Amino acid sequence: MLSRNEPQVYARRLRAVLIRSIPLLEARGIVIVVLAGVVGVMAGVLVTAMSQMVQGMHGLLFGVQPGGRLSAMFSLSDPVQAAIPAIGGILLGLSVVWLRKRKFRTPVDPIEANALYGGRMSLTDTFIIAGQTIISSGFGASVGLEAGYTQVGSGLASRLARALRLRRNDVRILVGCGAAGAIAAAFDAPLTGAFYGFELVIGIYSVANVAPVMTAAICASLTAEVFGGVPFPLELAGLPALTASQYLPFLLLGLLGGAASIAIMHLVSLIERGFARLSIDASLRPFIGGILVGLLGLVTPQVLSSGHGALHREFAMNYGIAVVASVFVLKLAASAISLGSGFRGGLFFASLFLGALLGKIFAGVMAVVSPATGIDPAVAAVVGMTSLAVGVVGGPLTMTFLALESTRDLTLTGVVLAASIMAAILVRETFGYSFSTWRFHLRGETIRSAHDVGWMRSLTVGSMMRKDVRTIDASTTLGAFRKEIPLGSAQRVIAVDEGRHYVGVLIVAELHSELSNGETPVRSLAQFKDAVLVPTMNVQSAAETFQRAGAEELAVVEDFADRVVLGLLTESHLMRRYAEELDKARRDLSGEG
Repeated sequence: MLSRNEPQVYARRLRAVLIRSIPLLEARGIVIVVLAGVVGVMAGVLVTAMSQMVQGMHGLLFGVQPGGRLSAMFSLSDPVQAAIPAIGGILLGLSVVWLRKRKFRTPVDPIEANALYGGRMSLTDTFIIAGQTIISSGFGASVGLEAGYTQVGSGLASRLARALRLRRNDVRILVGCGAAGAIAAAFDAPLTGAFYGFELVIGIYSVANVAPVMTAAICASLTAEVFGGVPFPLELAGLPALTASQYLPFLLLGLLGGAASIAIMHLVSLIERGFARLSIDASLRPFIGGILVGLLGLVTPQVLSSGHGALHREFAMNYGIAVVASVFVLKLAASAISLGSGFRGGLFFASLFLGALLGKIFAGVMAVVSPATGIDPAVAAVVGMTSLAVGVVGGPLTMTFLALESTRDLTLTGVVLAASIMAAILVRETFGYSFSTWRFHLRGETIRSAHDVGWMRSLTVGSMMRKDVRTIDASTTLGAFRKEIPLGSAQRVIAVDEGRHYVGVLIVAELHSELSNGETPVRSLAQFKDAVLVPTMNVQSAAETFQRAGAEELAVVEDFADRVVLGLLTESHLMRRYAEELDKARRDLSGEG
């Protein structure tokens, strides 16, 4: 007679046998493309659902009419509505308390997942970020939904890939497909979504990745259209032809956009540190931030939520430079306060809106300083929009395709790409981070892109070191050392004290040619006394230590405090292992392995 648990055991065994026998486990080519299409459809549905949920909240809380946008309102219908962001801050604070009690770790986003964890993402993280983003934007905080969109698309793609036990690189590709589909659905722009996946989430463009990522982006865009997704609100027609003399001013605008993006990222971090210095619990910070954002919303609702309606207004109406500059300052303050106080979201759409405002300000200034250039405000707004967004989000091609797909004007592509590249170069050379990777840096992470460096974390000193290290008491005299360790018997010996604590490295050939008195203790002749490795160091940290010390071989100690010797590692072995793993990672990425 079977016990109660035996049927479940047999079921698990049967499932394991079936999974091992399914060719999908070694899926490549067309199967990955099919899965990418499924991921795109899921992303399109979820992006549309999240957008409609937030729109419904705006209608319920702020009285926004169907089809309208919160940030397109000229004023709040009731001053009491300025308190709504603070109420959202209370709800977000309660969620922080709830997560803290359950000891949830910091959620992993698609870029971090692909860089460090082979695309592994938690569904719990996904739903937490999506829910907090909906609350933040739905209650009027000046944040975009794009971070929530990409988290949902990539999170479900990761879960699907892992359920089918796909290879590490296939999981990473599908995570990129999820993000690409999310952005494509959000902006009705398949090329933009695809290159978002390439540049920001997969980390590289390759021929092997084109079909699945494009499939996901197209399927997501079509799905969003079927379910009533709202396209990107950029409707331009009759733009003047560009002249050669206008390229130089637009390149200057690209540099200004890059500089502004750096300033914005620093401002967000500064405000975040300011809130951290307040002697209040982190769960109360969104409430305070919500109060400040609500007060700014009383001045103009254009600063509230992501800013779709406000961007549409800026392109549809011709405001004076003073009005545009004031909206720029207010939106910048609202976004920085929202993110700095702990609201969940991103700067994707805020950077587009702020960039468009910056472009209009630039056109207004140029009309006074050099009217002969004939800079059109609408064209300047598009160039400024993409330039500033490249600095914040990253991805010059992503933003160039966004301008192309939203304006349908091919003549703009060249100047937009040139200005975007100028912004990207300035940010990379002077700052080195996009907004996402900058926030990783503030948390202590070293990643700067979605390139797969997770294998570097597992390639540790402990896994590469030699344990058969030869040691000698540091108090041994030079004469005794020469007798005990003849020339040619070893290249290097580690000098230790009585407790096997590290003292330094002794180079045998040098000690045999040393002219000092034979009674000199070898302790005084030891090298690299302050340069040691520990087993938990990854290959990158170890290589930096070798470079700083100028050593070819270093001791591995248990920890930096006691420095008990465990082994030895040579620089040549470390670099050889690094090259082997790097070559393997490249083969996996190109689909050769």
